[in-house]
Amino acid sequence: MKVLFVYSGNKKAGISPFIKSQGESLIKNGVQLDYFPISKPGLSGYLIESFKLRKYLKRCAFDIIHAHYGMSALAAWIAQRKETLVVSFMGDDIVGTNKPDGSVTVSSKALARFNVFLANHLYDQVIVKSKEMKKELKAYNVSLIPNGVALEEFKSDSKTEARNRLGLGQNDKILIFVSDPSRVEKNFPLAQRALALLNDPKVKLVTVYNQLKDRLPIYYNAADALILTSFHEGSPNVIKEAMACNCPIVSTDVGDVREVLGNTEGCFLTSFSEKDVSDKIRMALDYAIKKNRTEGRKRIVEIGLDSETVTKMIIDIYKKVIV
Repeated sequence: MKVLFVYSGNKKAGISPFIKSQGESLIKNGVQLDYFPISKPGLSGYLIESFKLRKYLKRCAFDIIHAHYGMSALAAWIAQRKETLVVSFMGDDIVGTNKPDGSVTVSSKALARFNVFLANHLYDQVIVKSKEMKKELKAYNVSLIPNGVALEEFKSDSKTEARNRLGLGQNDKILIFVSDPSRVEKNFPLAQRALALLNDPKVKLVTVYNQLKDRLPIYYNAADALILTSFHEGSPNVIKEAMACNCPIVSTDVGDVREVLGNTEGCFLTSFSEKDVSDKIRMALDYAIKKNRTEGRKRIVEIGLDSETVTKMIIDIYKKVIV
């Protein structure tokens, strides 16, 4: 089985860690995989790149094109010849992109409607990350497969040692925000306002982004809690990574977070009220003092969100569509 990953490659950081991790896991499970980055931004850029992709497909034979994100899917659909097209939508490509006040921009809403139309009428198989996304689609060929987490990479370790490695105070109460705070949809100002309400000088909010993947587990193990205040998500990797490291969590009720957390002690869902977020942070910090770590890793295994299980689900999709 030969598969080509098509994805946006115009970011400075290169391939998304999630896409790279999924690709590596597929290769380990016997899939012959190659990558094709779409390197030009904007609609015109994707259209230009689709012709380059078609030339590439003439030279190299694949059974399946697996496109990640809506715009990459459009380029792949234009370029495809006889290959089967599988599309993974990630979140805002189906539900839209937020403004600072939480509302969805008109342009992104129009693009999301366009992606929904294409998913319902053109693509051979569609994968979405959450129930919220799935309910937007009416096609029969939609599968709900959340992102998985590599348990061999993300695991619980000594908080003391992790803080020493990062130069963080042993007596501080460390909260981590694992995303670029400038991304509007991540709603970082809500985390800041909630922190201000705590009025506790020992609480430190550490933003974590543009870090090498092997550094992330150190932050999860150093933290008293992970904070996620996004307006929307699909299947946020940070939640599952934190759970794999048994890190307490405070998160808005977005994407598949509710389903993933379940009834895990030390993990709290919030509304978009800064007081509610602040109260849940206080509860998470109290939990960290009393019990230190959660049983989030056990929950990940129970619901089959380790990368190995998710990879097998994707391979099952591949086998079904090329029969």
